[in-house]
Amino acid sequence: MSGRGLVKRYGEQVALAGVDVDVHAGEALAVVGPSGSGKTSLLHVLAGILRPDGGEILLDGRRVDQLSETKRSELRRTEFGFVFQQGMLVAELSAEENVALPMLLGGAKRREAIGAAREWLGRLGLRGREGSRPGELSGGQAQRVAIARALTHRPKVIFADEPTGALDTRTGKDTMDALLVAASDAGTSVVIVTHDVELAASLPRTVTIRDGRIAEQVGVLP
Repeated sequence: MSGRGLVKRYGEQVALAGVDVDVHAGEALAVVGPSGSGKTSLLHVLAGILRPDGGEILLDGRRVDQLSETKRSELRRTEFGFVFQQGMLVAELSAEENVALPMLLGGAKRREAIGAAREWLGRLGLRGREGSRPGELSGGQAQRVAIARALTHRPKVIFADEPTGALDTRTGKDTMDALLVAASDAGTSVVIVTHDVELAASLPRTVTIRDGRIAEQVGVLP
């Protein structure tokens, strides 16, 4: 996918001031920058959560920015996956039910969705915890459930916003390793917004944003 000339304003504040960015198939890309630089706005615009005030977003030749809210919501459910800092799991549901939720909302049969959920939970080291609720899991385990949920419908792109921000260093590294390996196996691109310098340095490509503009790009294309 790609963004060209992306502009996003909140009142008089300019969060994105003409950003060009490409996310290549199967790549892991880190987006870094100081607080208020525009990196989270970029993630939300690329993911169709927010509509840009200017510019265009292309996914497989389709203009994401021109889609209606209903179509963008459908796109987020079918083509994208999301991992947030706090996991955003549904407390009343078991791990396997949380993971199966996107497929169920997309119309999949429960048996198919639960089967896919169990497969991904097993691949992410959570076999035996399928029936556990979020409150019964450690922080790292809960994030792995969130990763499984993001991957179970095999999206084209996963957007991760500070996915290790609530974890200790070792757990954060293990969790990110699990995300990157699983995404690579699925051929899914990953866009990670992070303050973690070590995490960003471990990825093949890093984009730095300052004052709503791309200040630097480091790394090689896949």
